[in-house]
Amino acid sequence: MIASSIEKTSHAADEGPAARQGGEGQFEDAGGNSKESPVRSFAKALTWRVFGTLDTFFLSFVIIKYLGPAFGWQGEDSNLDIAGTASLIAITEIITKVVIYTLHERGWTRVRWGVGTRAGKRYETRARSAAKMSTWRVLASLDTMLLALFFTGNLKVAASIGGIEILTKLVLYFLHERLWLKINIGLGN
Repeated sequence: MIASSIEKTSHAADEGPAARQGGEGQFEDAGGNSKESPVRSFAKALTWRVFGTLDTFFLSFVIIKYLGPAFGWQGEDSNLDIAGTASLIAITEIITKVVIYTLHERGWTRVRWGVGTRAGKRYETRARSAAKMSTWRVLASLDTMLLALFFTGNLKVAASIGGIEILTKLVLYFLHERLWLKINIGLGN
């Protein structure tokens, strides 16, 4: 079904903005009706950072506290000190991720595959959301690993934080993308 929608979307794009496909799960070409503004990209970046930062803080704390000693981490072992290190990772990530996410979103606005309008409302296929999720996750996990390495000085701890967050954030990001499809802020008419 997804492959069918993708194929029909690409055919609609070839036929121009007025092209329509019939039937459930199909939509007209993106044309000018579903263009995302830079404001929308930035708003999505900020809301994603709330979810992402909380997840990074929690994962960093748990991994440093429980796996850090097994990986030879030499930092403090009090909960307050571990929370401090987890906070440094999470707070620094706010800045780096907002920049990276905004650039990621702007890049994806140039890709017309899997996006269109249906009944005058923006539509995005699940395949497109999954592709965006995957490309974002690679960039974001590399950033998290580098930040964790910088603040912990331990490659195993850093790789664990970045590796485990791949799983949690894939789910969170997909849900975030699907939620934003219900919000009309920053969509062209």
